[in-house]
Amino acid sequence: MTQTRNDIRNIAIIAHVDHGKTTLVDGMLKQTKVFRNNETAGERILDSNDLERERGITILAKNTAVTYGDVKINIVDTPGHADFGGEVERVLNMVDGALLLIDAVEGPMPQTRFVLRKALALGLRVILVVNKVDRAHARPVEALNEAFDLFIELGASDEQAEFPVVYAVGIDGRAGYEYDKLAENLAPLFETIIKEVPPPKVELDAPLSLLVTSIEYDRYKGQLGIGRILSGDMKKGMTALRITPGGEQVKSTIDYLFTFWNLSKVEETAVAAGDIVAFGGFSELGISDTITDPLNPRTLEPIHVDQPTVRMTFGVNTSPLGGREGKTGWGTSRRLRERLFNETRSNLALRVEDGDSPEKFIVSGRGELHLGILIETMRREGYEFEISKPEVIFTRDEVTGELMEPVEEVHIEVADNLTGTVIEMLGSRRGIMQDMKSENGTTFLRFIVPTRGLLGFRSKFLTATSGMGQMHSIFGGYEPMAGAIPGRQFGSLVAYESGKSTPYAMLDMNQRGTFFIEPGAEVYEGMVVGEHIRADDLAVNVCKTKTLSAVHTKTYFMEERMRGVRNMSLDDFMEFIAEDELLEVTPISLRPRKKTLNNELRMREVKRREKMMENAE
Repeated sequence: MTQTRNDIRNIAIIAHVDHGKTTLVDGMLKQTKVFRNNETAGERILDSNDLERERGITILAKNTAVTYGDVKINIVDTPGHADFGGEVERVLNMVDGALLLIDAVEGPMPQTRFVLRKALALGLRVILVVNKVDRAHARPVEALNEAFDLFIELGASDEQAEFPVVYAVGIDGRAGYEYDKLAENLAPLFETIIKEVPPPKVELDAPLSLLVTSIEYDRYKGQLGIGRILSGDMKKGMTALRITPGGEQVKSTIDYLFTFWNLSKVEETAVAAGDIVAFGGFSELGISDTITDPLNPRTLEPIHVDQPTVRMTFGVNTSPLGGREGKTGWGTSRRLRERLFNETRSNLALRVEDGDSPEKFIVSGRGELHLGILIETMRREGYEFEISKPEVIFTRDEVTGELMEPVEEVHIEVADNLTGTVIEMLGSRRGIMQDMKSENGTTFLRFIVPTRGLLGFRSKFLTATSGMGQMHSIFGGYEPMAGAIPGRQFGSLVAYESGKSTPYAMLDMNQRGTFFIEPGAEVYEGMVVGEHIRADDLAVNVCKTKTLSAVHTKTYFMEERMRGVRNMSLDDFMEFIAEDELLEVTPISLRPRKKTLNNELRMREVKRREKMMENAE
């Protein structure tokens, strides 16, 4: 028999990047007395991951809960970037409603469209929160109208299109039903959640059923599964059955059982259906596993996410400097394979396959950022490995057999005087303009661009706009191949011999390009030490030393200066490396290198490829 639990509401917060999701949660936590009055709460409390704080984005979905009156509100803070859409798709299965945040100036943005489509498809009750209404140039009425148009465009039902609206200034913890009449707290928001989000409807007398939607690791309790109990109840010490999406069945005992409360977990002996729980006791857990009663098993529908569009090759570090900077024993193929396949158990949008040799693995994800976060995380854990240039994943039309490629919908904000430059850059990458409008000195552009045209584009875009332009993209489906796209314009400066770089040698090569290394850095043959000023690669000797006999009187008063070294981040190197290059990743260093280190062998390969192309023509 189905019953309604009026004492619980389960909601997710979804929005575009930097529209204030996590800051709004901060205000909700503070106003429900999660913190003592004399306790410093800080900012972006739920963004506890180092990478999240450094990049200013939410990467991992997180659970918390607050109490307003007699109602417990389970809150899930979700990522806003489309590359982490797998996180969004997972957690939306746990909730009955969603707070959709939009900026009062910017209105609905690309990631807003992405997450809203998912929420509407699941039939969730959506509450629109127009945030940052105190900003200069705020236009809350226009933002509301644009949001309504977006709901209709995404196929919202009549009931979903009649969404409640709350205006807020999340950073001040204020909300209201009219944008110019805000209360001094978030009470209007809490009251709207309780009134509009439907309470969970559950079968309390039925056997246990729960779908694992998140996984986290506790150093003392091991792997913990997170999900909402759909029917029955879960008790500490009970025997439960785990059913994988593939049909495998494993029995175990529920050793740990928690509910979420404020910023921590509370240990429980029993939890009824409708609540979100964390539990432990199974040696292995995976996303989409069903936890059920072994005497009356019930298999739940697994979670489905969009397929990855970009892939890279991860491999054991084979450079001459390999094994020096990572944790001892963590650079082996067995350890690397284990780490990558373990990631797929919690990172649902990731795919890992064995490569053409035991030391290589094909890793596919939602985009460069999605894969870049995985690389940076493994690097900080102490792993040492090498990666290839990102490449897009092609498919074929099921009917015509035509080769299809992924495309993305790109939204750009740029100053009016730079509009022509950006249009020209995207046009050369086969981008097709869909819309353009200008407001307050800023031009808003919308393009459809092949994913392969965006690989390596972000850094060039930031350079062209002096770091002031903004670019966001979401997956837009598959379309026929758009034709050739120009690649990297400049070649690499490649070290000719191994040793330590010297100021004398680097100064001598100063006019040849820009260096990535400082004088005194250890290099090896085939290592990329800089970018050439021409399209082809150039082998350079950066280890050459100056003998005493080479000092002449005429140069005594000459002041010799080197150009500044270009400091490259992981994202920069991922965009820079060519198809015949790899990036050596260690906890300390990032070193681009050629796949073939020996200069003579590499030149022979280049000449052989050129000859084959001439014969083909």
